[in-house]
Amino acid sequence: MLRSLLAGLLATGLVVTAGSPDSTAQDKKDPPKKKTRIAINEPKEAVKDPDFAVQGEYEGTIPNGGGVGVQVIAKGDGAFAVKMFVGGLPGAGWDGKSVLAGTAETKNGKTVATLKTGDKTVTAVIGEGTFAVDGSGSSGVLKKVERKSKTLGEKAPAGAVVLFGGEGDEKNWNGGKLVTLSDGKFLDVGVTSKQKFGAFKAHVEFRLPWMPNSTGQGRGNSGVYFQNRYECQVLDSFGLAGENNECGGIYTQHKPLVNMCLPPLVWQTYDIEFTPAVFGDGKKTKNGRATVYHNGVKIHDDIEFPKECPGGQKETAEPGPFQFQNHGDPVVFRNVWVVEVK
Repeated sequence: MLRSLLAGLLATGLVVTAGSPDSTAQDKKDPPKKKTRIAINEPKEAVKDPDFAVQGEYEGTIPNGGGVGVQVIAKGDGAFAVKMFVGGLPGAGWDGKSVLAGTAETKNGKTVATLKTGDKTVTAVIGEGTFAVDGSGSSGVLKKVERKSKTLGEKAPAGAVVLFGGEGDEKNWNGGKLVTLSDGKFLDVGVTSKQKFGAFKAHVEFRLPWMPNSTGQGRGNSGVYFQNRYECQVLDSFGLAGENNECGGIYTQHKPLVNMCLPPLVWQTYDIEFTPAVFGDGKKTKNGRATVYHNGVKIHDDIEFPKECPGGQKETAEPGPFQFQNHGDPVVFRNVWVVEVK
């Protein structure tokens, strides 16, 4: 069943890449009742929500069909969006084009997903760490995976400036404060580094909160500003299209090559190589540039900054600090270090 579904997807050329789980059209009707905001950064609390065990990534292979990846995105109250990727998960085999979208719902303790292509409808049961397509036997069972960035936990090299390596390093930040959780003490949002930088290579780790009832810019929103001018967006964009205002996007300027956002409460990494703008006689002669890796996958390749991002300080020849933006969502940071490039 799963193999025929994917064969139909490829044969018909059905691709759903521009849309997101929030972009489906709705008939005119009374607006849905606003859900209560949930914003949890404590892992022990998040696991109490049964939806937390269902959401996440699943992958596997099928006979003569190759790899398949599935992302299940929590929408709150037992509702989920589902995306199936031909070839594997984003950044791990997906062909970059073929996506099948669907939904899932939990009723009476059972979560069932529905996927359609053409006149075919396929259902799958999600639970106990599997995404099992009905009637497909063992060949249609995908297993839940918890991907980790290959640079996660990477130690600062000799000569690096450690901006946050643990308790006490909050002193390196204006407004620096700690968030104490069951698994450690981390740097809070709304902080600006005291030290300023020109060209650099930087490593930043962040964790998004569990906010299933929120959408768009209201779901795990923060940002990593370098030189306090250019923003690499931080947002719970798991399962979204990958736009310039989503996780990994350079806000309003560049969308990522691939959406590498992992599920909420998974530690993620940005590795940034930055060259500042060049000025002469008070005028900019060269744009700043950057290459960015999100969870070990290149998402920006030597891009240019035509100007500062919204909310950023005006471009000048002067170095600038890092800022971790505060939008009121409980995002946390750790293991932040910078190697200055002369």
